[in-house]
Amino acid sequence: MPTVSDLPTVQSSTLPIIVLNDVGVRYRLPSEKIPTLKEYVIRTLRGQIRQQTFWALQNINIEVYPGEVFGIIGPNGAGKSTLLKVVSRVLRPTKGRVRVVGKVAPLLELGAGFDFELTGRENIFLNGAILGFSKREMEKRIDRIVEFAGLGDFIDAPLRTYSSGMVARLGFAVATDERPEILIVDEILSVGDTEFQTRSFERIQSFQAQGTTILLVTHDIARVETMCQRAIFLSHGQIVATGSAAQVVDRYLGRIRQREEARLAEAQTAEQPWRWGNRKIEITKVEFLDEFGQPKNIFQTGDYFALRMEYEAHVPIDSPVFGMAIHHNDGTHITGPNTQFAGLDLGRVEGKGWVLYEVDRLPLLEGLYRVSVAVHNWQDNEMFDYHDRNHAIRVINRNNKIREKYGMITLLGGWKHFQPNEEVVK
Repeated sequence: MPTVSDLPTVQSSTLPIIVLNDVGVRYRLPSEKIPTLKEYVIRTLRGQIRQQTFWALQNINIEVYPGEVFGIIGPNGAGKSTLLKVVSRVLRPTKGRVRVVGKVAPLLELGAGFDFELTGRENIFLNGAILGFSKREMEKRIDRIVEFAGLGDFIDAPLRTYSSGMVARLGFAVATDERPEILIVDEILSVGDTEFQTRSFERIQSFQAQGTTILLVTHDIARVETMCQRAIFLSHGQIVATGSAAQVVDRYLGRIRQREEARLAEAQTAEQPWRWGNRKIEITKVEFLDEFGQPKNIFQTGDYFALRMEYEAHVPIDSPVFGMAIHHNDGTHITGPNTQFAGLDLGRVEGKGWVLYEVDRLPLLEGLYRVSVAVHNWQDNEMFDYHDRNHAIRVINRNNKIREKYGMITLLGGWKHFQPNEEVVK
């Protein structure tokens, strides 16, 4: 795993502006629910409170450099917000050392500290005081803040009359009116309406261009790749991976794919709720295979893909037809090939066997797809076994030559350009 000093984006002559050495945060929680504060105090005095402890963060070592945009990704509950609170000095770590150089603007919870009985204008002064600004400083800035928040006449209305998006706009406008040396952003780019998201993102980009150091927590992986030079992947309070944003995102998505692969594989063997037929021929096993014949449930667009159906004919059957169908997860039927359409007559079938359907280059674009399998007689008036959308595959399209993203399939075609009157350059 690369260390911070190994990465080409970091200059060895530059001192880090944020340093976390062996940081850990431990929480204590009561092992049982206590309904009132009075009862909690009484039990505490009697020594009757049993507490459980867990580490929200452990062994965190990070160095962030001036002007860097540093991403923090991971599943919910991984410790991302706790880490940002430690850097923001909102939370004191249980162990370890934290060094932060410069003025920090934490965008952790937009509107935190607002009084909903006060007007928007009054809350601007209140929030400014919380952030360390004097009343005189806020009087110079208030017109800019009101204009950016776009609240109009609502600025003199009580905050309790605001929508959540209006509160978010006001909180963001106050916190970012002055460019900070360090900006800490926790999922605020997904708060508010589309206009607010665009305006907030553009302001953050302008800070980035002016050299602000940014710590960014977001579930928007594409934004991490485009904005961040480096990133870490947190899971269960510990750093799983650190390195360039692309490397860390690949590791994170790889972990997600592993879990989904296991989930989809487990679903393959679960009881099939939508299944019917007289079972004269029974489909006993369904597998999706890669080019090496290994079972898998997650494919890239353009990959080799095979569907293998094992069967057992409990009585001899002449010319059975095996087929499959693919539906998008929204229910759209995409295709339905079978052996009869392909001109393949299986003759008399007895006992056990298997059939294979192969695709050299899978044309499906990103998404979750449901797969049906079936076997019926040649005349298509007797169903032996039908699994209706009981199997699933995930298709991804990452780091792939096929760049298409709209629709459900790619035609796997190519483009050419001709200009008949263009002079030939020798």
